[in-house]
Amino acid sequence: MHSSKNIVVIALAVLLIGSFNLTGNSDKPAEIKKYDNFSLYDFNNTLHSLNEFSDKEGIVLMFISTKCPVSNAYNSRMASLHQKFGEKFSFVGINSNKQENVAEIKKHSENNKLNFVILKDSSNVIADKFSASVTPEIYVLNNNLELLYQGRIDDSRKEDNVQELDLSNVLGEILEGKKISIAKTKAFGCSIKRK
Repeated sequence: MHSSKNIVVIALAVLLIGSFNLTGNSDKPAEIKKYDNFSLYDFNNTLHSLNEFSDKEGIVLMFISTKCPVSNAYNSRMASLHQKFGEKFSFVGINSNKQENVAEIKKHSENNKLNFVILKDSSNVIADKFSASVTPEIYVLNNNLELLYQGRIDDSRKEDNVQELDLSNVLGEILEGKKISIAKTKAFGCSIKRK
């Protein structure tokens, strides 16, 4: 009688242990985060929807600012990335700062050769949907609006100190059909000034 109870207990223990993955690896794929389409006006008062940018290899969404010194330290790098990858990826800037108006965004874009669409998120609705917290903060989406990468452009505000070209590496891996090696990094910069 006792031996059959022991067998049942051992069998249950094996089942329980088997149901937990002690190594931290799982056969179950990670849940893919997908975003809904949205529409915002650019600084020329033209309405754009996110879906309209899904005709290339992916979408590079950049939460940026006209006044943040960290975001401004990246202006030339953002322009260079757009120049390098703009034929293959849609680049879209989003300004969610309450104190930065459309005229200021337009002038800032022209002065810094940010030759991609920049949308005004007046009530920080889109920043909230993406949980964007700082400028600059990057989200790379595929054509189904699924998140491929979230985080920083690279690892240093000072261009001379950069060692990790995070965004450039991600875009290169996508174009080469490789799995993205680092899908999330910690963005740093100025907090988005919400309403």
